This record gives sequence, structure tokens and C-alpha cells, in this order.
Amino acid sequence: MKNEGKVIKPPIENVVSGRIFRPSSAFRNKLWIEGVLIATTIWAIAVGAWLGVVYLKALDDGWSFWTYVETWWMPVNSWVGVIYAFCVVFTLIVVPIYINRIEYSVIAESGKTMPEIYVKKGIIKITRKHVPFRTITNISSTSGPFDRLFGIGNVLIETAGFSGSMMGPEEKIEGVRFYEEVRDFILNELRKFRDPYVTTTEVVLPREEPVPRMDNSLDDEMLITLREIRDVMRKLESKLGDGDQ
Repeated sequence: MKNEGKVIKPPIENVVSGRIFRPSSAFRNKLWIEGVLIATTIWAIAVGAWLGVVYLKALDDGWSFWTYVETWWMPVNSWVGVIYAFCVVFTLIVVPIYINRIEYSVIAESGKTMPEIYVKKGIIKITRKHVPFRTITNISSTSGPFDRLFGIGNVLIETAGFSGSMMGPEEKIEGVRFYEEVRDFILNELRKFRDPYVTTTEVVLPREEPVPRMDNSLDDEMLITLREIRDVMRKLESKLGDGDQ
């Protein structure tokens, strides 16, 4: 029997070509379950807190705890139930809208524009972020318990300004089934810029590279200025060293 290899949906060709791809529908189901679990937890905490207050009140007034519960259980539980139902319905409606508006693109070196990772997210406030490959310092992939349950994962992207930050990675490609393939593809593209490069926390070895020229790019001008300052400092250190001898 001929081995046709692993089938990836959507095909990895969409990534290589830089075309738009979106999270898997399993990501929607995961967020639904997480939303319902969070709403249930909040409901249980609210009811438990109310029962605790009723118990303390009964001790203070000398009344029976169950008398208070029988008197106020239905009104309180009804209001808490309404809030719980609202949260669940809100989650069921908003999550699909949120996911349908997510767009990812990983444009290769052979693409028409500068190699970069493009992420679009948001419902009311739409955010479109472009992360150039040359600014990336770390790439890692994660797949939590719920992710593994639905067969999906995430690719975490860190840049020089965000590495080790408490805010987490600068950008995430989340909820995709072929996350390992996306990670490996990005790594292969990064190796065209600098070598060696690995996943997780190992940092790219410093190596002098020509500064890419881009019109009206403040980052490039700052990088050129910093390199000029570095060269001047090296010359001063060299002269001071010769003077000490």
C-alpha cells in the first residue's frame, strides 16, 4: 500500500504561498467549553459566597440557616441563573464572530513583500500586526490539555522587545491543527536570515548583517546609529589600551 504521507488541513501550501489561513473550527469548540466552564465556576462561587453570608447572618440573628435558605434561595438563584445564562449565550454568539475575523499569513522570502508574519484579530477594535522575520528572536509551540483534546496548538512568536517579558509573546498563531508545520516553516525561513536558530529559549547567535534598507523606517536608522556608536567606542577602547601600554 502506498504511503501518501500526513494529510494537513488546510494544506501547508497556503502557508508557503503567504495566503490567508484561519484557526480550526475545533478552536471555536475549545473556547465554547472554556467559556461555559468559567461561567459555571463563577456561578458556583457566587452561590457559595451567598450561602456563607446566610450562614453568618443566621448565627448572628439566632435563626435557622435553612429558614434563610428556603426564604431567599429561589430569588437569589434566579438572578444568578439569569447572569449565568447571559454569559453562556454571550459566549456562544461572540466566539464564532471573533474566530471568523482572525486571519494569519506567513509570507516567505520568495513572497512579493518583505518576509513577515501577519495577524489580524478583533471584533470592535480590529488589530492588524506585521512581525518581520528579522525581528524575531524566539519561536515555540504549545498545546495545552484542551488543545490536545481538540487536536490543535499554538505558535508563539517573540521579538527582541518582548523576549522574557511578563506580557508574554508579542504575537500568537493559535488554534491551528498544523501548528508544528507552521513553526518549522518559520524556522526554515529564519535560517535564511541568520544561523543557527532553534526553538524555545535559545537565542540566535549575534552576527553582523547588512541593515535592510526600507523607506521611512525609523528602526533601520536607529540600528545604523547604534552600530556607528559601537564602532566609535571600540576605537576609543583600542586607543586607551595602546596608551596604557
